[in-house]
Amino acid sequence: MALLTDTKVRSVKPGGAPLAHGGVTGLTLHPSPSNKGQGKWVLRYVSPVTKKRRNAGLGSYPEVSIAEAAQQARFMREQIAHGKDPLETRAAEAAQPHLPKLKEAAKTLHKELAPGWKNPKHSQQWINTLTEYAFPLIGAMPLDQIQPRHIADVLRPIWLEKAETAGRVKQRLHAVMAWGWAHGFCQSNPVDVVNHLLPLQPGKTVRTQHQPAMPWTLIPAFVADHLPQSLEVSRQLLGFVILTAARSGEVRHMTWDEVDLDAKLWTVPAERMKAKLTHRVPLSKQAVALLKHQQGLHHTFVFPSVRKGVPLSDMVLTAFLRRAKAVSDVPGRVATAHGFRSSFRDWCSEKGYARDLAERALAHTVQNKVEAAYHRTDLLEQRRPLMQAWADFVTSG
Repeated sequence: MALLTDTKVRSVKPGGAPLAHGGVTGLTLHPSPSNKGQGKWVLRYVSPVTKKRRNAGLGSYPEVSIAEAAQQARFMREQIAHGKDPLETRAAEAAQPHLPKLKEAAKTLHKELAPGWKNPKHSQQWINTLTEYAFPLIGAMPLDQIQPRHIADVLRPIWLEKAETAGRVKQRLHAVMAWGWAHGFCQSNPVDVVNHLLPLQPGKTVRTQHQPAMPWTLIPAFVADHLPQSLEVSRQLLGFVILTAARSGEVRHMTWDEVDLDAKLWTVPAERMKAKLTHRVPLSKQAVALLKHQQGLHHTFVFPSVRKGVPLSDMVLTAFLRRAKAVSDVPGRVATAHGFRSSFRDWCSEKGYARDLAERALAHTVQNKVEAAYHRTDLLEQRRPLMQAWADFVTSG
């Protein structure tokens, strides 16, 4: 029997015949009597206690997805196989203090943690990863029923293919189960031992893929061919990214109050920097000329989206580089905007510039804590000749 799909359910007419799930015996969706594409989940089974047929409601579609209903139904089938009546067990549990299911616990924890996160994107990613990978399999399971094998089932499909994502999912599931343990909802954290059920992941060095970068020797020709003085904001944006060796996100959100054209200086506030430290960027004469070309487009943003008056999307540069077929050092892939920072770093090494000067130009943090404690200057004036030489090179055509 074919498995029930969202496409089929959304087209079902009100009051139609029940639809079998196809993957769990007795699980059906009863169409709503009045609303198209809606219905109620019902699991029909024979009670191992009374030997009578019973119907267990599992919630409404689409609030309870096909995968979630199947997970609930399989769990109840396991109870039946062990001689328990799911409805009787549910009634007994209802009489006890509420025990949250994983999905409920995760959303509660997310709500509690979110105020402490400065990055809204991280907050959204935290719950999105669990929604995508964990909830369909174990979201409907009570915390005290979740075993290491259930966690392994969530992680196994992405454990080797998407190791970084799997690591984040594991970390967030650990936090949810630790929250449950702290509240007395479970007696242990099954995530602690899940590694024993999964293969060894490749080392981080093997997994790391550097951003495809354009070889530095090719940049002058690329700039001459694709980035002439233009009214197109995306070209101006990429040109400034290359001239300053800054991260594209820092440039996309750049505002006029951060710029001092007389002092030839751009000051990026700490909240927009990866290291959360204010970064001063000396501006070459080419960068200053480019900024003067942008004056008057928007009163706040230097590189605005013309239609919406907001910062450009991060996909703008990606799309432009794809159209331009920007050559990179990774076969089969075009160069990325972030990769121009690597190009700049290689150029610095080839031209004999001091490592410390180049690293400060890129706003990289000093990894050695002792060394970092003694760094009191950002070498702004020493970086001016470096950035001017870089700008002269990339615009040499």
